[in-house]
Amino acid sequence: MSDIGKSLREFIKENFLFGADDAFSDSDSLLEQGIIDSTGVLELIMHLESTYEISVEDSELLPENLDSIDNLKRFVAGKCPQTVAAS
Repeated sequence: MSDIGKSLREFIKENFLFGADDAFSDSDSLLEQGIIDSTGVLELIMHLESTYEISVEDSELLPENLDSIDNLKRFVAGKCPQTVAAS
């Protein structure tokens, strides 16, 4: 798993699972699994914007971008390719 994937998993674990080591795969839907809700999506976006110094536009608020660790990794890579190259 990339450093981005590890970082995202750790953020989700600490902020939404309260440190519990619940097993979920990188392709699991965070919403369908009940890991995050609509308010959690907003918190996740704030984390992405501050951590990776990207801007998430309203038109990008789609499950294809934000609903799994795999989708999040692709989204961040598309918005910030230099971050991915460094990880």
